[in-house]
Amino acid sequence: MKQGSEVIGIDEFNDYYNPALKYKNIAHLQNHPGFQLIEGDLQFLDWHTLLTDVDFVYHQAAQAGVRASWGQSFRAYTERNINATQVLLEAAKDAKHLQRLVFASTSSVYGDAETLPTHEEINPKPISPYGITKLAAEQLCGLYHKNFGVPFVALRYFTVYGPRQRPDMAFHKFFKAFLQDEAIPIYGDGKQTRDFTFVSDVVAANLAAATVPKAVGEIFNIGGGSRVLLTQVLDTMAEIVGHSIKRNHIEKAIGDACHTAADVSKARSILDYQPLVSLKEGLNQEWYWLKSLYI
Repeated sequence: MKQGSEVIGIDEFNDYYNPALKYKNIAHLQNHPGFQLIEGDLQFLDWHTLLTDVDFVYHQAAQAGVRASWGQSFRAYTERNINATQVLLEAAKDAKHLQRLVFASTSSVYGDAETLPTHEEINPKPISPYGITKLAAEQLCGLYHKNFGVPFVALRYFTVYGPRQRPDMAFHKFFKAFLQDEAIPIYGDGKQTRDFTFVSDVVAANLAAATVPKAVGEIFNIGGGSRVLLTQVLDTMAEIVGHSIKRNHIEKAIGDACHTAADVSKARSILDYQPLVSLKEGLNQEWYWLKSLYI
């Protein structure tokens, strides 16, 4: 919208976490003349009409969460990650004005990657049902590109954080626990490492993926540029809040990768992608937002 474009936002507002928080996240957009909100399940929308004059689709919709994807919940992941993507792709192949469909994939497709940092040619081996469904959706995009010319680009995000982060994600949970004077739950020994990516860097990657001609049909890692121990993250958080943080070590979660690190050389070369926000700066911004949310 800042670029002068009209934007249609679509969300089911399901109860994976409190829908009130989702509405709060988009409250600043509700009265914007260039924004239209549609509430509904992607599988049952009139996509033919919706995509009539659309140039770009950013397919960020998914059932997220590695730990919740086991057992009875799996059906929600197949419906929202695979089936919904297939419905969208069916409509996209007939959309006359569509220039790009940017698909939000995930580092979870790699599982416990044998090579760190991990490049896009590494064979994906998901270790969670969530990762399986996201990889299946990514493969569907490739099929519709090959057979129908759908101009897709897939971005494999590595642990996105920042303001408006989901409440089930680590940094949100950690800062909230501190605000409530509770111990932070840490899965395992805290020696797992992650490549954390600030949300504005992800946005920049999405915009580039939608416009760079050479990106069509390609898959890119989008990471933050550094691999960090969880214990180092907690130390940085303690610096930011100016106080020691209580820690409660619990059993390692099934389906969580031990280590992630993105080789972003392909994104740097083709998309001119360069992560700009350091972990400490990004954590400061998330802390500022969370205080405004809970205090």
